[in-house]
Amino acid sequence: MKKILACFLAGALVFGGMPTLASADNAVTRIKDIAKVQGVRSNQLMGYGLVVGLNGTGDSNKTLETIQSIVNMLKTYGVSVNQASLKSDNVAAVMVTATLPPFVREGDTIDITVSSIGDADSIQGGTLLQTPLRAGNGTVYAVAQGAVSTGGFAAGRGSSTSTKNFPTVGMTPNGAIVERTVEDDLGNNGRLSLSLSHPDFTTATRMAAAINSQYGGVAQAVNPGRIDINIPSYYQGNVVGFVASIEELPVMPDKVAKIVVNERTGTIVMGGDVSVDEIAITQGGLTIKVQKNKTASQPEPFSYGTTIETRNENVDVKEDKASTLVLPATANVSDIVGALNAVGATPRDTISILQAIKAAGALHAELQLI
Repeated sequence: MKKILACFLAGALVFGGMPTLASADNAVTRIKDIAKVQGVRSNQLMGYGLVVGLNGTGDSNKTLETIQSIVNMLKTYGVSVNQASLKSDNVAAVMVTATLPPFVREGDTIDITVSSIGDADSIQGGTLLQTPLRAGNGTVYAVAQGAVSTGGFAAGRGSSTSTKNFPTVGMTPNGAIVERTVEDDLGNNGRLSLSLSHPDFTTATRMAAAINSQYGGVAQAVNPGRIDINIPSYYQGNVVGFVASIEELPVMPDKVAKIVVNERTGTIVMGGDVSVDEIAITQGGLTIKVQKNKTASQPEPFSYGTTIETRNENVDVKEDKASTLVLPATANVSDIVGALNAVGATPRDTISILQAIKAAGALHAELQLI
C-alpha cells in the first residue's frame, strides 16, 4: 500500500531544526500560464559600434580595433587620417545588444544595452553612433543611436580610483528604431499550435480535452509538447480573440514525482505524486576527539638538569544513541517530517536520509540536487 504525498508550493513549513518543505495539492491553472502560441517569440539582435564624447575614459591606443574603426568611419566621410597619430581616449568600441519583441512594426523603438569590448574605463556621458543591429541570419532589423546612461561612474586616475556599479555597461531606453518587421503568419492557414512550457503526455491530453470541450473537436495533442488547433470558421477573422479565449481555459497540469534538494540552504521541495514504501531508518553519530597538550618538565633549582618538553594526548570517544524509526507505506508528509524531527535530524541528515531511501528503492520519485 502506498499513499501519495501531494505537495507543491502552497506553503512553507518549518519543523524545529528541519529544513523547509513546500507542499500543496495540484492546482488548476490557465492554459496561458503553462503554454504559449508557437511563432510568438522574440529575436535577439546585436551590432558593433563606437561610443564617442568620452572624457578621456575611452580605449587606449593599444586597442587596435578601436583605432581601425575610427579610421574606417572617417573614410566614409572623406576624411583621411594617419592611424599612427590617432588618439582614442574619447572613443570606446562597444557591442550593442537588444531584443526584438514579436509583432513590432517599422518605426517602433526598443531598448538597447551598450557594453565596452576594449579597455575603456567608462562609457559614462558618451553617445553611441549609428549602429546597425543584426539578427542571427545577418539581416538588419533595427538601427541604434543615442546617449548612453550607465548608472555608475569611475573617478580618479591610476591606483586612486573610485568606481560605482559597472561604468563600462550602459543602456539607452528606446535607443533603437525598428527598420524591418518580423513577418508573422498567426492563423493565416487556419491553424495554430500551442507549445507546453514543460512537455508532458498527461498535461497535453488534458489541454486538448479542455479546448475540445469548449470548441468541439478542433484540438489534437500531436506530442507531449505541442497541440495543433484548427481555428473555427466563426473565429477566422478574429484570431486574436480566439487565442485569448483559449488562454483563459482552466486545466490541471500533471507533473513528475520529484524532490528538489538545496543542500546549501537546507531547503527541500517535494513535487506531486511522491510515494514511499515501508522503511526503517537508523540515525546516530560517532564523535572522536583527540586533544594534544604540551607541558614542560623543569629541573630542580641549582641542578644540572635541562628543561624537557612533553606531549600528552587525550582521546575522547562519544557515540550518540542511535534512533530507529519505521515509516509505513501509509506515511504522509507530516509523519515523515515529524519522525525525522523526533530523532533530531539536521538538514544535512535529512538530505542524506532521502538519498539513502532513494538508493534503497523505497522512494518512488526523482531526487534532484541543486
